[in-house]
Amino acid sequence: MEDSPYGSAEPRPLPPPYEEKIISSGDRNKDEGLDFSEFSKYLKEHEKKLQLTFKSLDKNKDGRIDITEIRQSLADLGLEISKEHAEKILQRYFSLFIYYSSHLTYSIDVDGTMTVDWNEWREHFLFNPATNLQEIVRYWKHSTVLDIGDSLTIPDEFTEEEKTTGLWWKQLSAGAVAGAVSRTGTAPLDRMKVFMQVHASTTNKISLVSGFKQMLKEGGVASLWRGNGINVMKIAPETAIKFMAYEQYKKLLSSEPGKVKSHERFMAGSLAGATAQTAIYPMEVMKTRMTLRKTGQYSGMFDCAKKVLKNEGVKAFYKGYIPNILGIIPYAGIDLAVYESLKNFWLSHYAKDTANPGVLVLLGCGTISSTCGQLASYPLALIRTRMQAQASVEGSEQLPMNLMVKKIMKKEGFFGLYRGILPNFMKVIPAVSISYVVYEYMRSGLGIQK
Repeated sequence: MEDSPYGSAEPRPLPPPYEEKIISSGDRNKDEGLDFSEFSKYLKEHEKKLQLTFKSLDKNKDGRIDITEIRQSLADLGLEISKEHAEKILQRYFSLFIYYSSHLTYSIDVDGTMTVDWNEWREHFLFNPATNLQEIVRYWKHSTVLDIGDSLTIPDEFTEEEKTTGLWWKQLSAGAVAGAVSRTGTAPLDRMKVFMQVHASTTNKISLVSGFKQMLKEGGVASLWRGNGINVMKIAPETAIKFMAYEQYKKLLSSEPGKVKSHERFMAGSLAGATAQTAIYPMEVMKTRMTLRKTGQYSGMFDCAKKVLKNEGVKAFYKGYIPNILGIIPYAGIDLAVYESLKNFWLSHYAKDTANPGVLVLLGCGTISSTCGQLASYPLALIRTRMQAQASVEGSEQLPMNLMVKKIMKKEGFFGLYRGILPNFMKVIPAVSISYVVYEYMRSGLGIQK
C-alpha cells in the first residue's frame, strides 16, 4: 500500500487521550466528530505549529535537532541537564524534553543517528495534539498573570508561536485588565501600607485598626481608594515599555543569537524594568502624593501634577528614583530565583501528563516568590516612598537616601525599615487570586486557548 502524505498508510494506534484531543481541537461545528474538511484543516494548522517548534529547537539551522540543542533549549528555560540525560531523552522519552509533559511509547529517533530531522519529527508528532514544546513558557507565566501591585518582576517569556500569531498582545492585555481589577480590589490595603510607611514611627504608632479609623474619619469610605486611579493607569504604558525593552535587551546581551542564558535573562529583565520605571516614574510619585492627600488638597491627578510642578519643580517627579531603581535588583533577582526553583522542583517531581501546574501550584509559587522578593527589597521601597512624600508631609526634612536610612536606623532601629509590611503581605494572596481569576476570564473572552 502506498504511503499517504501524512506518513505510512498503515495507521498507528493512538492513545485514547490523543484521539479525544484531536477531535476537540479540530471539531469546529461542535458535533463531537471530525469530517474530512475539519480533519484536513486540523492537520494543516498542526503542521504549521510543528514547523515553528522544530525551527525554534534547531539552533544552528542545519535541519536536525541534536543533543546539544536539546540541552541548550532547556538551559534557556532554566532547566540544566547532563549530556547523558539528553541522550536518554532522545532515545526513549523525548516528550520529557517537551517540558516533562508526556511519555512516548517508542523512540522518535527512528534512524538511530542521535539526531532528529524534520521528517522524523513530523512523522512522530503530527497526530499528537499535545506537541507544543513551549508548555512551560505557556503554563508558567508569572508576571503577566499574577499582579500584586509591584512591577519589578522579570517579564514573562513568550513562545515563537505566541509572537508569530499575535497572542502575546492579547495575553498582555488580559494581564493589564487583571492587574487593574486586582489593584482596585486591594487598594485599601495598599493605601494603608503607604500611610504607615510615611507616618508610622516609634512615637506615632499606627496599627491596622487605628490607621483605617483615621482614614475613614478624615475622608470617608471613598478615601480608601485614593491614588488607585493613577496606580491603574500606569499599568498599560509600563507593561508595553517593559515588554519591548526586554526583547531588545535580550538581543543585545545574548552571547549567541537566539540563545538567552539565565543570567542574561535576569540582566535583560532588570534593565527592561529600569527602563520602564524611568519612563513612568513621575506617575509613581503622583500615585504616592494622591494616596497621601487630604480631603480638598487636590481636585484630581492633573491638579496634583500642576501644583507639584509649580511648588517643587521638575525634580520633584523623580524623588526616590535611586532607591526605586536599586530595589529592582534584589526584588527581581530573588523573585526569579525562587520562582524558577519552585517551578523546576515541581516539573522534576510531579509533572507527569502535562506541564500545566494547575491553579493552586501556580498561585502558591507566585505568592512565595513575590513575598521573598518583597522582603529583600522592602527597605528600599520604604525609603523611596518617604522621599516621594517628603514635601507633602508637614515638618518633614528633605533628606537624601543615605541620610534618611541613617535617621531611620538611629530613631527606629532596623525594623523601622519594614513599617507597613503587614498590610503589604496581607494584600498578596487576594491580589494574586483576583488577578488570576480575572486573567482567566479575559483570556477566554479574547479567545486565547489554554
